Amino acid sequence: MVTKCNYPPEEIIKPVFGKPNYEFIILWILNNNEVCTWANLKAKVKHSTLSIYLNKLNEKGFIEKSVFNQYKITSKGRDRYYELSEARQKKRKLSYPPKAILRRRTYDHWILWMVYNNNYCKWSDFLEPPLAINQSSLSKSLNLLLDKGFVRKEEKEYRITRLGKTEYSNMLRLYDLDRQSILEEEGKRIKDITKRTINFFEKYKIKDSDIKFRFLNNKLKLPYEKVKSTLDSEEEYDKVLLYLSINHPNRFPLCISPDEFSEKYNINLVKLNFIILRIVEENIFPIKFFTLESSDEKIFYFQVNEKLERMLNAIVEDYITKFSYLNNLYEEIPKETSPLTMESTVTAILDEICDILFDNGLREPLKNFLPSYINYLAYKIERERKLLDRYDKLEGLIWQEIQMKFFDLVEINYPLESNEVNNALREIEKAIKLNPKKPDLYYSKSKILIDIGEYKKVLAILDKMLKDFPKEEKNIQIKIAYVLKEMKDIESGLEIIDTLLEKYSDDNNLLNYKASWLQYLNRKEDCLETIQNLIESEPDNATFHDTHGEILMYFNNHEQAIEEFQKAIEISSGNWYVYQTYIKLGICYKELENYDLATEYLQKGIKSAEQSAGDPETKTKWIPFANLFLREIELLEAEF
Repeated sequence: MVTKCNYPPEEIIKPVFGKPNYEFIILWILNNNEVCTWANLKAKVKHSTLSIYLNKLNEKGFIEKSVFNQYKITSKGRDRYYELSEARQKKRKLSYPPKAILRRRTYDHWILWMVYNNNYCKWSDFLEPPLAINQSSLSKSLNLLLDKGFVRKEEKEYRITRLGKTEYSNMLRLYDLDRQSILEEEGKRIKDITKRTINFFEKYKIKDSDIKFRFLNNKLKLPYEKVKSTLDSEEEYDKVLLYLSINHPNRFPLCISPDEFSEKYNINLVKLNFIILRIVEENIFPIKFFTLESSDEKIFYFQVNEKLERMLNAIVEDYITKFSYLNNLYEEIPKETSPLTMESTVTAILDEICDILFDNGLREPLKNFLPSYINYLAYKIERERKLLDRYDKLEGLIWQEIQMKFFDLVEINYPLESNEVNNALREIEKAIKLNPKKPDLYYSKSKILIDIGEYKKVLAILDKMLKDFPKEEKNIQIKIAYVLKEMKDIESGLEIIDTLLEKYSDDNNLLNYKASWLQYLNRKEDCLETIQNLIESEPDNATFHDTHGEILMYFNNHEQAIEEFQKAIEISSGNWYVYQTYIKLGICYKELENYDLATEYLQKGIKSAEQSAGDPETKTKWIPFANLFLREIELLEAEF
């Protein structure tokens, strides 16, 4: 027998248009009755449908089964009910990404922004202006986000996941948004996490504000999803983060051992040690932790780039620089010896950091820790310097390709030795006297002069060519722009490109050059907009995708760069320069720490270069460049 129960109006149960929203019907009934039985609900929802929806609502925490056959709505369920009620009463008003994000046609970023800033989105929301994403691009981008776990699909509605919120926060930093906007967005995420941790703090009586701050900081940076498969619940993970937050050098001598923590907070000791090992030693997150271990086996943890480590970094770097400078100085003075040794330097560092940064009781652990920390800093600085050199070299190789397109119009094996350079220039002068109407000879002379840095002479030649060869105006002006770039006057080069585009508006190669110029001027938004518009107008041009990949690499967006390089290869894997694309792909994977794929593509690039019919001189520069990165990957893998 069905007890008396409040039911929704007929237009909700049997809508005139569309299908009944059973989620809303069940939540309506439970919200408008103190408690309901299976029979109460089955009176309006058929048996098979009711079973499916009750399980879903229960899994999401919207309802609970208090006792046998007694269903109640939860506070979370009420929020969902009001959300659905509001959606019924008025058309949804969607929030759309700002212009800074819409300017780039990075559809996965648009989608991520939408699902973060709206409760949910439907397929049609992405098809309508101002987004107007085409069906195939939308399908590809949504599937990518679903596969990565950044978005989930429920009842034809797309919602952001916890992992997606972390990715959204990282995404914002790729755009030139004002600092306040980023802080506001980050504030939303902090608020969301804070809501979930209040009960945790209350349950375990966490009152220390520093511990709370470190816990929230860890929670923001170290998403649960990475270790979800290892633990039974998120609360277990929160306990692990609490352990890290409690055992910080700032709290010395207060410390809790894993055994004590396991017993006090009711977490399996093996699980606790295992997750700590994965976070601290195995670096499953892109956050490095340092440990200080005292003689009585107390262990303290602190992170790279937190306030304590930044101050320690500055002090240590200052002393090591002083040590290095003075030792180099005394090497030049035969009869004198530097007063500084590494031991005296470590002692001096300890004298400064103890009682200021660290409690003096940590002096011995710090003494043991500092040599490895100094090595870490030295390796980090050296690696960053080498990488900077390498990326400068990559930039040079890319511009060399542009130079070849501009100037290599006749076959001249121009030499490296100065006497041979002079001989080559004399031979070209003779050829010009015999054939003064042949522009290729002037270009060849210009190329040799560029290689020896005689830029003013090149400009003089090109200026004269503008008068003598008016039909060559476009080619000559492009070459002038390139020379100005080599003279570090990139702005003037860009002005020439813009002037040419006014006259030759249909020349997409000019737009491709413009994107490169904007890149080196660090005009990120303009650069990306130019290359993306170019690709939209000519989507099957492999060169344009390759340029887009180079630009994305330059701005450290390696994941998207990979997509563009792969498109370039897919469109035209037979291009003579494809080996360069393979090498750039390998570099991107290396930056993303996918060393297997990095090695695969770098080796593929080297093999392809060896088989390529392209310019031998260019190949001899790209192959050693790829080997540099292969060697670095070997060193990185050896570390671990």
